[in-house]
Amino acid sequence: MKDAVTTLIRNYDVAGRYFDRNAMDSLKSYFDSGMSRLSVASMITSNAAAIVKQAGSQLFEQVPELIRPGGNAYTTRRYSACLRDMDYYLRYATYALVAGDNDVLDERVLQGLRETYNSLTVPIGPTVMGIQIMKDIVKGMAASQGVEDTSFLDAPFDHMTRELGEKDL
Repeated sequence: MKDAVTTLIRNYDVAGRYFDRNAMDSLKSYFDSGMSRLSVASMITSNAAAIVKQAGSQLFEQVPELIRPGGNAYTTRRYSACLRDMDYYLRYATYALVAGDNDVLDERVLQGLRETYNSLTVPIGPTVMGIQIMKDIVKGMAASQGVEDTSFLDAPFDHMTRELGEKDL
């Protein structure tokens, strides 16, 4: 797993360049946001079950056909699998937040996920919605804890939804 620092160093090393102003600004931004990223990661860790439960409730309220007979979250087993997957996305988003790099998402979550979901007939649209709902919940919680700039929280959640790509229900 890479982080923002090792990725930056690797890129400059491959190019055989010294750090320029952009590199220094990038490093400064990473370190300046470090305490906020750690604070949010701690908040997510302490509240993961509640975040997933709230996101699941909102998702099923917005897309009730998922929990109706024939829906992909109908039956206790499928409902639980949906919440388990949401927890999985939240946990890896937390890793990416701390690292300041989305590489872990590509390596551990997204490779082959779309194909797996398609083969299992899991709808990707609601998955994307669930990830975005979790992002909104986390941003709201971070803001209520005094994190002034929550824009850094967008990156891992938006990366997952962009890579999954499908928006249709």
